Amino acid sequence: MANNYFSFKQFIIYQDKSAFKVGTDGILLGAVTDIAGLKRILEIGTGTGLIAIMLAQRCEAEIVAIEPDYESYIQACDNVRLCKWNSRIKVEHTDLQNYYPDEEKFDLIVTNPPYFTDSLKNPDPRKSAARHSDSLTSEELLIGVSRLLYDDGHLQLIMPYVEGTVFIAEAQKYGLYCNNILKIKPLPTAEIRRLILSFSRERFKVTEKFLAIEHGKRHEFTEEYINLTKDFYLKF
Repeated sequence: MANNYFSFKQFIIYQDKSAFKVGTDGILLGAVTDIAGLKRILEIGTGTGLIAIMLAQRCEAEIVAIEPDYESYIQACDNVRLCKWNSRIKVEHTDLQNYYPDEEKFDLIVTNPPYFTDSLKNPDPRKSAARHSDSLTSEELLIGVSRLLYDDGHLQLIMPYVEGTVFIAEAQKYGLYCNNILKIKPLPTAEIRRLILSFSRERFKVTEKFLAIEHGKRHEFTEEYINLTKDFYLKF
């Protein structure tokens, strides 16, 4: 059973109500996302509010975090309210398909989306929606991003290897091109498990990098992983 809260160096994430708990994927995305020169950020499916709060720690941008699950939305609001950057984070109870902001578009859209399409669904409908693409298909995500992203903005997200490679091809149909790929392995000798992908409307030569999380034994973390996450994890 997951703990009711997760303590970081500068904030605490409570997660007893949220369908989407704190995990390595979210922490990696929050730590890796390119935040240079940003003024407005949209996070799709904020869950506990973790990624929005991590980005607020790293930059001075205004952040909007949307969440369709009501209990998760309430939890994200509470976590944001308790953090020191709450004046720059706005949490809204909505899904992407129905989000039409009155203000301008976004420099960055970031998401740890639901991505399982064929696997066995959790009997808890809230947990199933958090992990399965029925609630937000790749097509719906790309339509929403195309509508809300500035012409010179970028999309950054994390996906499993197979789903990520398919998404790269799908994104091109919407004029979004993958320019940066971080390939993540649990161990140096293991297969690639996750991809952190960055898209823009301009096509550049793709930059690829690799990241291994652990050396070989559990909790023996690589220097690269420690350097990425040391501003957040208490243990680093």
